[in-house]
Amino acid sequence: MRRYVFSCLLIVLVAPAVKAQNTPGQVLGQDSTNHVITTAVPFLGITPDARAAGMGDAGVATSADANSSYWNPAKLVFVDKGFGFSTSYTPWLAKIINDMKLIYLTGFYKIDRNQVVSGSLKYFDMGDIQFNHGPDASQQDGRYNPKEYSIDVTYSRLLTEHFSIGGTLKYVRSNLTGANPNISDARAGQSIAVDMGVYYTKPFKSHNATLSLAGAITNLGSKMTYTSAANKDFIPTNLRIGGAYKTELDQMNSLTFVLDFNKLMVPSPGPGNKGKPLLSGIFGSFSDAQGGFSEEMREITISSGLEYWYNNFFAARLGYFYEAKDKGNRKYFTAGLGFRYESVSRDMFGLDIAYMVPTTVGQNALAETLRFTLFYVLPVKEVKQNESVTDN
Repeated sequence: MRRYVFSCLLIVLVAPAVKAQNTPGQVLGQDSTNHVITTAVPFLGITPDARAAGMGDAGVATSADANSSYWNPAKLVFVDKGFGFSTSYTPWLAKIINDMKLIYLTGFYKIDRNQVVSGSLKYFDMGDIQFNHGPDASQQDGRYNPKEYSIDVTYSRLLTEHFSIGGTLKYVRSNLTGANPNISDARAGQSIAVDMGVYYTKPFKSHNATLSLAGAITNLGSKMTYTSAANKDFIPTNLRIGGAYKTELDQMNSLTFVLDFNKLMVPSPGPGNKGKPLLSGIFGSFSDAQGGFSEEMREITISSGLEYWYNNFFAARLGYFYEAKDKGNRKYFTAGLGFRYESVSRDMFGLDIAYMVPTTVGQNALAETLRFTLFYVLPVKEVKQNESVTDN
């Protein structure tokens, strides 16, 4: 069973990590210089929306929008509209495969000034995969279509004028083998997880600027198995902290600088680490790397970006993502465009597009990755001027 699971995960994991191999022909995990962390359901870590994707996959502290619950549930309450929904589409690994895709649907409702609720669906289709139980044509088991998805419910709460908290409850399901009758011990993997976040934003009127700082832990949940309880894998629990600084150049133009740091709270590769209990593995992930502190620091990925807005109508974005060579070696520039149209009734329509340009030498499966996001939001309800952030 595990070889079938591995064949599916390989598509998702090897493409970003293959550049970490120094010698052609080596297999993932056999290179002593390769310390890539692997988890179940890695699709949870794929950026779903085009706005963040255009800024190097940075989003924990950016301004609130319809996709905020994925990055940081706390910042969703700062959204300036009352109701909205968004849909995003990414043809995944289109450079080498033509039928993989990631679809993200999300919607939010602003209960009042202090509270917002949101729901979302993240769906990952791996396309058709040929299953074999041997090298001969007679040992082919047919083609199946592995699928994974997560369903999320989010609540975001304003505590002060500038500070908020939020949480997400999610259900994750991963079916990597379809209905293959030749895999008797196969079953779909399932997990329950939570996200938790904090968000602080402070305008500086004297400088026509706004500073935002944020942190979030996402996918904190139970380990997943596709066979028996004895074979469990960690899901990609992630710590993300970052900041955003927006400056108003004039009444028509603004510029935002963003920076995110990410650290997987998953055991580093090493003897016995995979079998650690959940909490021991998560909290021990800051000190379990065989290479010591220097390797722990290399497990941090960096996302940086720049967003320019003209008259709240047109946006241009640039970004860069960095990952250490022995941890996957994903390095790429990103670029994106955004458009907004607000009607007389203050309904707003939007379109975001992002494009990825890898900087590693040679062929890269992530090259030419495009993302598209469409959204529609309605005006916020009128709020009394004297309503405090503690009123319900």
